[in-house]
Amino acid sequence: MTDPALHRGSRPVVGTREPAQLERLRRLARLLDSAIQIPGTQFRFGLDPIIGLVPGIGDVIGAIFSSLIIFQSARLGASQATLIRMMTNVAVDTLVGEIPFLGDLFDFGWKSNTRNIALLEQHLDRPVATKVASRRVLLLLGFGLLLLFVGVIALGIVLGHFLLESVK
Repeated sequence: MTDPALHRGSRPVVGTREPAQLERLRRLARLLDSAIQIPGTQFRFGLDPIIGLVPGIGDVIGAIFSSLIIFQSARLGASQATLIRMMTNVAVDTLVGEIPFLGDLFDFGWKSNTRNIALLEQHLDRPVATKVASRRVLLLLGFGLLLLFVGVIALGIVLGHFLLESVK
């Protein structure tokens, strides 16, 4: 009996390493993040930062392309923690990319798709170790967001108190 995942054009079997599917994802990440090299330098960029230059919707369109990599990673069996890290990479790319000028510069350096392919490959090579590492990163991220949230509230209280005192 043959493995249906080995037939050309078939869908990947969840939890297996599908070389053809993985190579397609690598090519998509390369197209989005590093397809173009600036002559005489080692600096590369792809279509994602170029698409991101379109005001308002460019970064959202880039996020849609990036979502394809995340969706296929889930089909290939990436853990939930790994998928959340991948979504975080895309969210950072999208949110910071929305900031005029600074976001455009950021897009040229933050290669979320390349990072996500690396996460997928790590998961496929060492699923348990990657899952544990991803959970640690998510815990640190959650703790950092909690600190940020508390800091924003504290800053709001201090500024509110300062404004009330200056009005008196």
